[in-house]
Amino acid sequence: MPSHTEPFQFYTERRLVQLTGQTARTLPDLLSVLRVISGACIFYHTHHLFLSHHFEKPIVYNDFANWAAEALREDALAERLAAIDLLAFTAVRQLRDAIVSMIEAHLKSTGGRARECPPGDEFHFCKSKSFIMPTGIVAGDVRDFFQKVRGITNVSLYFHFLEARLRLERRTNDFSEWLRGCGEMELADAVDRLDPYVVTLDELKDQIVELGRKHGFD
Repeated sequence: MPSHTEPFQFYTERRLVQLTGQTARTLPDLLSVLRVISGACIFYHTHHLFLSHHFEKPIVYNDFANWAAEALREDALAERLAAIDLLAFTAVRQLRDAIVSMIEAHLKSTGGRARECPPGDEFHFCKSKSFIMPTGIVAGDVRDFFQKVRGITNVSLYFHFLEARLRLERRTNDFSEWLRGCGEMELADAVDRLDPYVVTLDELKDQIVELGRKHGFD
């Protein structure tokens, strides 16, 4: 990703979703796989719906929460899983630990009781392989950046704002990191405070553009 001496290059990605062959019929099954499955799998099941719903927010993004509610009727656990604050984590391993701890606590509270899902409702673990490529869109300075960001795709926005921070274990999103390198500390902090998990990607883009406008870059 660009340093403070370089223009900002917008990237995009193509994703290939693969079945891992791992399945779960009960919460103990889910727990045993969660402990060993790849980070790419954890990221996929907690993030892929953000990219699938551009214009409206589903009630729950988290696949684990959806499965607990719909297949196992474990509503209390599902609510807790759905309420996980993804913005609180800077690495997928931290997110994995939080999900595992939550399921362990639930099983302990129920005395180890574990419902089995109906046939055909098993949880199938998937992962995605990303192929990163430049979009050809380059911003030479901060004003140019806020002009260019209006026209990027939601996939590019997703990559720079969500994926780069958590899956690639960066402390912030790519936009804020670059803006800090340009000396725009206040603006970088304002962009960093945006919560991408409570809005659609289109709304997030609008929020970023509006921050640029408020700071005189329109």
